[in-house]
Order: sequence, then structure tokens, then C-alpha cells
Amino acid sequence: MMRFTTLIKNPADWMTGGQAEHGAVLTSRIRLARNLRRQPFPGWAKREQRAAALELMRPAVESLPVMKDAFSQELSDLSSVQKQVLVERHLISREHAARGEGSGTIIERRQTFSFMLNEEDHLRMQAIRPGLQLTAAYETLTEIDSTLETTLEFAFDPTLGYLTTCPTNLGTGLRASAMLHLPGLVLSDQIGQVLQAIGKLDLAVRGLYGEGTESLGNLYQISNQSTLGESEETIIRRLERVIGQVAQHEQNAREKLLEDDPEMVADKIGRAYGTLRHAHLIDSKEALNHLSLLRLGGTLGFFTPATVMLCDTLLMDIQPAHLQLHAARKLSPEERDFIRAQIVRSRLQNLASPATSSSSTEAAPPAAEPPTPPNDS
Repeated sequence: MMRFTTLIKNPADWMTGGQAEHGAVLTSRIRLARNLRRQPFPGWAKREQRAAALELMRPAVESLPVMKDAFSQELSDLSSVQKQVLVERHLISREHAARGEGSGTIIERRQTFSFMLNEEDHLRMQAIRPGLQLTAAYETLTEIDSTLETTLEFAFDPTLGYLTTCPTNLGTGLRASAMLHLPGLVLSDQIGQVLQAIGKLDLAVRGLYGEGTESLGNLYQISNQSTLGESEETIIRRLERVIGQVAQHEQNAREKLLEDDPEMVADKIGRAYGTLRHAHLIDSKEALNHLSLLRLGGTLGFFTPATVMLCDTLLMDIQPAHLQLHAARKLSPEERDFIRAQIVRSRLQNLASPATSSSSTEAAPPAAEPPTPPNDS
């Protein structure tokens, strides 16, 4: 089995995937919730019952062909920093990280698949893909689900479907979500009405780390709310359609901003670049917001396209637990701000100034002509 240091040494496959088709969509994630038949749900189970359920599930998951050389560990054997690193990588939930004895996690070596054992439900399995690939993620995960059903007996009712601890997961047990980067909609003050429209479609919008978290770096998670009364395919099709529309709105907003107010766009990207290249102390929120603008610059031609991938990797590596793992010790907030700035400066040292980018100067109007004022100032 893989060691923790080996697992997190390299960025996950989904963190370095291409964003050419949907620059606004970073990742697609499918999660399935399952419980063992004739076993009390984890929240009601006694310690011995949780341990027995773990003993049933762990070898079944480890024996899956796709999980060869996977990382497999009981949470009680991981440090708080290690568990938080897995949360920051979206491989386990914050709730799962708070659990200890009787709970475990199994993660495929490329971090495309991860399993939470004895979280809120006995088994929560997820697949993550780069860009807008919900259908592809679902198809691979449903194969794994079917294989597991040959060795594990899941709690299933012919009328209600899969039985889950929380009624909101009852039925399919499916939670499909995508992480979107929406700086264009934020800068053009359209984000409110877009999020309101999404809410009316019975979809949930959450922050960077899911329920109860705020949006940082203009990143938003959009996911299904209902899991009962519809097939998995119907839920995913509707979500993909909506996410595709939001991504198109974002693209339109970016193009309109560049056309209507190129100096404002260039100023914001330039300021973000200057701060990140030269700051010696920077907190998580400020860093994420500046990296968001740098990433926007990568999609608009102010920087090379490789800047987008660089920003995506940095978004993860500057998180608090990742910094402490990097330093191999517990850090105070001030120490984290110092090391975060140090890492960002180091990674961006070869990134040329946006002012020297030929593509960005082409996007702006000639110097002799004043820029067109915004339509809705």
C-alpha cells in the first residue's frame, strides 16, 4: 500500500487536466452514498459495530483493480494535519476528518477515486475529473459501485432506493457537483442573479469546501439537491446543461469586460501579478483572490496558457495544512503567511509581466484611442 508522503508528493490528475474547452469549469465530481444492509448507520453504531463494518468494507475496496497500490489508512492513524491535507484536496470531507477510530479512507494513487469508510454513511465513494466531465466520472464510479455490490450487501428499498443516514441523499445516493471559476461574472456584478437563477432550478451553490463554506478566489461549487424520484442519468444531464450554460455566461462576461473596460481588467490582473510576485506576507484569502485574477489573465491571453495550470496547482499548495506539511511542523498564522508568500514568489519567478504579453496588448485598444466606457456604469 502507498505511503501518505508518496500520495501527496504529486498533484492529482484532476488538478493538472486541460481546461481548453471549459475554462470556467475546474473539476467535476460524482459521489455515491451507500450503507451496509442489517448494520446500524455509523452515527448510531457502537464502536465494535463500526469496527466490524470497517473490516467488511476495507478489503472489498482495496481488492478493486482500480485501487491497486492505493493509499489505505484508518483515520485514527493519521495526524490532524494529514487529515486536513486530504480535506484541502477534496478527498475526504471536513466531517470525516473529525472522526477517528472505526473510520478510514482509501484513495487511488492518482487521487481520481477516493472512499470514505464510516463517515455519515458506511461508504461514500467519489470520482473527480478535470473540466466538465460529470457523465464520464459517473460511468467509471457506477462500474465500481456494481463491482462492490457483488461482495457487499447494500441497504436498498425497492420503493425508496438506497437508504442513507440523511434523507437528502435517499434514493440514488448521488451527489454530482462541479467547481467553477467565475471572476467574469463577479467583476461584472452578474454573479448574484446567476446564483439566484441556479437556486430556482433546485441546485445548490456552495463555497470552496462545500456546505457552510464561503466562496474564495471566485470559486463556486454547483451540485444537485434532490436524489429521490429521478434517475442518476437525468440528474447528471440537467446539471451538465446548467453548468455548461453558466460556463458560457462566464465566457461572455470575460469577453465583454475586455471589450468594454480593458484598462480595468489589465489593472486588476497587473496588480494581482505585482502583489503575488513581490509580497513577503500574504494570507490565504488574499492569495486566492489574486491567483483567481492571475488565472483569469491566463485565459484572456495576458499570460501563457500554462499559467492556468500553475494557478490551479498553487490554489491547493498554499492551503494551511499543505503549508504545514511542507514545513514539517505546526505553523502560526504569521508563519503560514510568510511561507505562503515565499512559495508563490518562487513558483511565479519565471512568469513574465502581463504588460509585455503581445496577446494582452492586442486585446486592448490602440493608445491613441480612449477605451469604450462600460455600458452599465
